[in-house]
Amino acid sequence: MTDLGRVLVLAGGLSPEREVSLRSGRRLRDALARIGVDTDLRDVDGSTLPALSADPPAMVIPVLHGTSGEDGTIRDVLDLYGLPYVGSTPAACRAAFDKATAKATVGAAGVATPAAVTLPREAFHDLGAAPLIDRIVARLGLPLVVKPRAGGSAFGVTFVGEAGQLAEALMACFGYHDWALIERAVTGVEIAVGVLDTGDGPVALPAVEIQPITGAYDYAARYTPGATAFHIPARLDAELLRTAAAAAVTAHRVLGLRDLSRTDLIVDAAGAAQFLEVNVSPGMTDTSTWPMALQAAGLDLAVVHRDLAATASRRASG
Repeated sequence: MTDLGRVLVLAGGLSPEREVSLRSGRRLRDALARIGVDTDLRDVDGSTLPALSADPPAMVIPVLHGTSGEDGTIRDVLDLYGLPYVGSTPAACRAAFDKATAKATVGAAGVATPAAVTLPREAFHDLGAAPLIDRIVARLGLPLVVKPRAGGSAFGVTFVGEAGQLAEALMACFGYHDWALIERAVTGVEIAVGVLDTGDGPVALPAVEIQPITGAYDYAARYTPGATAFHIPARLDAELLRTAAAAAVTAHRVLGLRDLSRTDLIVDAAGAAQFLEVNVSPGMTDTSTWPMALQAAGLDLAVVHRDLAATASRRASG
């Protein structure tokens, strides 16, 4: 056993990413238990707060995805209860979870990011969808990617190849969020770069190249074994790998993140690493890129999270 005390992994919740979160939580719980960490797993629901009061853990590791899990809510709650936790502060989570804010912040730091516009549902209703769609296409061109302003696992994300598809893509997006981020589509090599900081500063993990066998990297491609080929490290030259690593570390720093993050990028034909979004609670499933990157770096999932928990414990006591 370790001297961390009881570690509570929070997973599940009620977001569309609930099942992925539970899979991540179970894997992390089992990994920590394997190396002797006293670990419990709790599916977040109405009984969670009374349980935290009645039997507070020594440390919490949130593995919640989507709204509440990554938008700062659960971190605010843990702060209210005085419980130390692994991961970023509520304010940093909010900045990262809002894709438009993250793009603006990271772009201002010198990292390339595709041109985009972010508009609420009401704009299309109040100002007229047809002229607004025409102007979006005229300004950004085609193809486009429409995605919810916040959220993950590719829910509500649609590739738009023709102007006539944009209205339907917006409707799909608004099923998950009231704001749509409409982004110029970039073709190239899609990669995920994890960032780890156990106390000595953020360091990029090996870039994971993502190659769906068919179609887009959607929910099914992300979480169905065999649906996507992963190449670690990504099949890019050394200079491009350094550029991508620097972009991920920059995103982590300027958004004020801590402990761990994962940045998604596309390396375009010109060799620019284009920032797409950043995730403060990377998935831990068998098909998630974060554990793959740790393994490629010669690191153990359980040991890394045990060390992150120890760092968080020192942070809370200091």
